[in-house]
Amino acid sequence: MVGNTMDEVRLEDFALMDEETFFERLYVEHRKMYVIAFSYLGTETDALEVVQEASCRAWMKRKKLKDEQSFTPWLIRITINCCMDELRRKKRMFPAEKLVEEAAQEMKSNERIDLERAMNRMKPRYRHAVILKYYQDMTTAQIAKVLKKPEGTIKTWLREGLRQLRNYL
Repeated sequence: MVGNTMDEVRLEDFALMDEETFFERLYVEHRKMYVIAFSYLGTETDALEVVQEASCRAWMKRKKLKDEQSFTPWLIRITINCCMDELRRKKRMFPAEKLVEEAAQEMKSNERIDLERAMNRMKPRYRHAVILKYYQDMTTAQIAKVLKKPEGTIKTWLREGLRQLRNYL
């Protein structure tokens, strides 16, 4: 290839990450994706469905990833976006399905229900930060990389998210 610089070749090589390498990296992050999806959606079925959807989207968009070090934050971001898509879709579901879901919710402990309701009432940006910090044990630097925001913004969102949780509970 005449005229290619070393940077172009290196980026091209990574963008064409082979299938085996991609799925090895995906397998390592699979559990983390599931835990994040479950924390957003609350059911195993929905979480597994979102993990599958996020894996598929990641595979289709793998050529857009330009830095191998960003694989995990990139994958978490895709998972969160899939969760948000599923939550939006669920808002449009039929009332009969909602009744079945509410009956299943009654079987959970009251504290967990209260926490889930409080989390659902939070603004999405605060909820994202709180879930990643307290459900995934991520540092503010890691959260900043996943959400593509400055660390100071993440600290503010965490503080505000916790304040909202205290008010709701």
